Amino acid sequence: MRLKILLPTEVFVDEEVLKVVAEAGNGFFCLLEHHVDFVAALVPGVFAFETQEGETYLGVDEGILVKVGQEVYVSVRNAVRGPDLGGLRKTIEEQFEVMDEREKMTRSATARIEAGFVRRFLEFQEHG
Repeated sequence: MRLKILLPTEVFVDEEVLKVVAEAGNGFFCLLEHHVDFVAALVPGVFAFETQEGETYLGVDEGILVKVGQEVYVSVRNAVRGPDLGGLRKTIEEQFEVMDEREKMTRSATARIEAGFVRRFLEFQEHG
């Protein structure tokens, strides 16, 4: 099967795989080459796939998985690759900590812009 994991800014994975293991709202599932076409809404968690070289573990955000024939497409907002299942947790924590900090900074900047807009609008109403 061909696995493509798509992020908003890049193709994160594009590999031939033997199997895919992911988690939907109702639990984990496994896809093999001859399984029927399939669609699932993924929940944040561990995503695994096996190639000829071995298993790879990813931490993924919520997203969607679509299997059509021999193609498996996964679209998620964020994904991180860990060295192994144990190291993946540390990698996820570090990556998401950075993302949380960026979100805080973005929210703060947005709040300042909104406050400035409201202040100028009120000044315009007073003088206009």
